[in-house]
This record gives sequence, structure tokens and C-alpha cells, in this order.
Amino acid sequence: MAESPNIDDRKRRLDGKVALVIGAGSSGPGWGTGKATAVHLSRMGAQVVGMDLKLSAADETGSIILGEGGAFASVGGDATDPEGARNAVTACIKEFGRLDILVNNLGISHYGGIADTALADWERIFRTNVTSAFLMCKEAVPKMLEVGGGSIINISSLASSRWTKPLTAYASSKAAMNQLTQYIALEYASKGIRANAILPGMILTPMVIKPMESRIFGSDLDAEVKKRDAICPTGKMGNAWDIAFAAGFLASDEARYINGVLLPVDGGLSCQVCPP
Repeated sequence: MAESPNIDDRKRRLDGKVALVIGAGSSGPGWGTGKATAVHLSRMGAQVVGMDLKLSAADETGSIILGEGGAFASVGGDATDPEGARNAVTACIKEFGRLDILVNNLGISHYGGIADTALADWERIFRTNVTSAFLMCKEAVPKMLEVGGGSIINISSLASSRWTKPLTAYASSKAAMNQLTQYIALEYASKGIRANAILPGMILTPMVIKPMESRIFGSDLDAEVKKRDAICPTGKMGNAWDIAFAAGFLASDEARYINGVLLPVDGGLSCQVCPP
């Protein structure tokens, strides 16, 4: 797993900003995208509120940020529930007085084609991946308008627009997230709120490692990692920091004229006609 890189965090471009990261904990040992994004935004100067279904996971991220001298508050709760979404935004206002940046990072997957996907799985995937983002944006937008604007960053997937493997529910949910992103982007463009989506390609995170270790892929983790590395044009999968760096840029004022973009972070994988 990737270590936390030692880089210049662009002179704290997010000083004075408050960021809310949904899914701020890691689903396993190492760096998940939410954890890395929360830490990176803090290093850029933002005060961060991290929400996770498992409060202990958010607290773990917070311990890193607080240990580096940053400002962090943890929120446990379910972003797929209206009350949970409301509580997360309320925590931002209570702790730091405003909300400028929202990162919707929740995502679960389900392996299966259309015939193999139960309705219950379809609904669970959509509720986690899309309804959570809808509810969070619904609560966050009014608070962003109060401070003159903000940046919404939705973590989608390259699977939303490209065939990967049988992931019918997951791919469809991420495609819906893309459309939600662009509708918000256009509705609020004149009011200072930008909305963009990041489409990760093949990224090595705890969420990816878990099924690789399961019977879906077999038990030889090293062999599976090498196989996935070989698919990438760069010869190597990305990691959580590649997503975090993209989110940091989109959150900053340097991206002030970037709105409604579906940004692949995939090492060029989406340029291929289809994955080999």
C-alpha cells in the first residue's frame, strides 16, 4: 500500500476553507481514497469534518490530521439517511462555522451481471452510491450559498462510462452520480457552486484488495496485483493519493473555472478502445 507522500502542499491553498469528507475512514489497513483526501485537504489548509458509518474509522483519519497540527472533527452516521446527512452538515457549522467543500466518497460494489443482480443488491448499491450524494448535496448547497459558493467533488468511477467487468449495479449507480454532478454544476454555476466528479481507473486501495483476496479473484494477491498493473498503460495501478491530489485541485480556487467535469484519473486507461 502507498505511504503518505512528502510533497509541497501548494502553500496551503485551502486556508480558511471547511471541508466535509463523506466516507473519510478507510475500509481496511492502509490508505483509502476518503482517508487520503481528508488528510490532503487538511495539509492544504482546510479544516476538515470526516463522516463515516464507523466512527472509529473517521477517528483514525482524524488522529493523523490532529497529529499533524490540523483541525478535524469526526461524525459517525449514515449518509444514506436524511438525518445522517443533516447531522454531518450541522457538525461542520457547529465546529467550524461554515462549509466550502463537500467530497462524496461513499461507494460499494457488487459483482454480477443483470441476471445475477438481485433487486435488493441493486437498491442497496444505488442508495449507498447515489442517494447518499443526493442527500449530502441537498443539505450542503444551502450552506455553501450562505458563504458565496463552494466546491462539490463526487468520487465516481471509470466503470460509469467504460466496460470493466460484470458490475451492473455499481457501474449504473456511478453513471447516475455523473449526471447528478452535471445537473448540480449547471443549476448553481451562476451562484458560485462548482460540482465535478473524479472517475478513478484502476486504483489499489483497501476496498479493491478485499475482493482480490476473496474467491472472486482467487487467493494469490500478488499475482492479481501484477495482472491488474499490466492492464494499465503506465504499467502500474494508481493509489489513493492520486485521487486525493485531484480532489485537492478541484477544491481549490485554481479550479474556479472547472465545472461539470467528469475527470478520469486512470493513467490513460480510458483512452484505450477497451481494456485488454
